[in-house]
Amino acid sequence: MTVRKAWIVAGAAAAAGLSFVMLLVVGVYVVAGNLVNGVGGGSVGLAKGAVPAAYSALVQKWGNLCSAINPALLAAQLYQESGFNPNAKSPAKAEGIAQFIPGTWATHGIDGDGDGDRDVWDPNDAIPSAASYDCKLASYVKDVPGDPTRNMLASYNAGAYAVIKYGGVPPYKETQNYVKTITTLEKSFAAPVTRVDPSKQAAGAIYYAQKKLGTPYLWGGNGTPEQGGRFDCSGLTKAAYASVGITLPRVANDQYNAGPHPKRSELLPGDLVFFSNDLGNSRAIHHVGIYVGGGYMIDAPYTGAVIRFDPIDTADYFGATRVTEDGAKALPTNV
Repeated sequence: MTVRKAWIVAGAAAAAGLSFVMLLVVGVYVVAGNLVNGVGGGSVGLAKGAVPAAYSALVQKWGNLCSAINPALLAAQLYQESGFNPNAKSPAKAEGIAQFIPGTWATHGIDGDGDGDRDVWDPNDAIPSAASYDCKLASYVKDVPGDPTRNMLASYNAGAYAVIKYGGVPPYKETQNYVKTITTLEKSFAAPVTRVDPSKQAAGAIYYAQKKLGTPYLWGGNGTPEQGGRFDCSGLTKAAYASVGITLPRVANDQYNAGPHPKRSELLPGDLVFFSNDLGNSRAIHHVGIYVGGGYMIDAPYTGAVIRFDPIDTADYFGATRVTEDGAKALPTNV
């Protein structure tokens, strides 16, 4: 939430800006039919900054340990389990960045960095151990029909016996949701190899945000009547997408994982744009806005300012997310 100069301050300029925005919003639907869907095939790289720089090389290396996993899938699991927090500890006594329980760690923890010990709190051991455990599970169910990755994830959640018994992902709602969550979340950690589809809800989100232009900023603001209808940056983006039926997390660095990440040259109106003091770490994101085209966004910038148009091409520009409904639903609430 750094201080950045306003682009449009005069009423006439704001009105002109709104006309410009609406033309761009129409363009969302024009290009919608011409873009290629999804992440695509081939080798999987990590999206820029999606994994903290301290762990990116580990995830890229160990995410290729076997054919059932890839770096983006491994990243999705680590984010889902701990939010990349190496000190995380759950009420169920799961420990570390990969959230191993002591019994599983005793059996499947490995000395990933070759320093002579197996430390569940050390990502250099825990991340390789997570990949190794995934591949071990995949080996247990390698002869089961169906997709090997989905069967591996189902084994992680329900046990290999259940996958073997049912000949694939078992009919347990929790397990089916887990498989869908991780495979969906995987897309937000993968570097797209093709352009990604624009969100159908993008125009509605922009429409909501532009109605809030001129509203004073409030730290922690969610736009409630008690708060005078005021927002902070992520409160505004959350409310804008809620207006079209998509529930985003409350904070900006989790909103980054609500879908795939278009390049700067591929931005479309409705994309969320993010800013960070550490351009190698999405967990350090501190600001978010809604892209409207032409290099500008609508955002709630900082205390003392109002919701307004601001340029996105600043030194702390981190990247963008094309919000999808499934991507938003896959995000954990405990990171």
